[in-house]
Amino acid sequence: MGLVRLRLARFGRRNLPFYRITAADSRAPRDGKHLEVVGHYNPMPGKDGLKRIGINTERIKYWLSVGAQPSDPVARLLHLVGLMPKPPASFVVRKGLPPKKQPTAAAAE
Repeated sequence: MGLVRLRLARFGRRNLPFYRITAADSRAPRDGKHLEVVGHYNPMPGKDGLKRIGINTERIKYWLSVGAQPSDPVARLLHLVGLMPKPPASFVVRKGLPPKKQPTAAAAE
């Protein structure tokens, strides 16, 4: 068996995602076979404007203690609920944004 990862498995329908936080083999597909469901995350704001996160903290702590590695989004969520320290700035990746323009040598002269 490969490395165990804590990651999100997508459910819901188009434009209304819902995620389960799962412990899965790193080689398994995103929505494929998993070892255990340890929480859920609903990124769609409810009527009160808040997003929902539900986590089984005991099982998350267990998986982290036996060497499971959280994916980047799961690490961010675990920071929000206070189970992990804040990931470094380079750890957080914003998908879909254009890369920052690098200064060129000609502009420096």
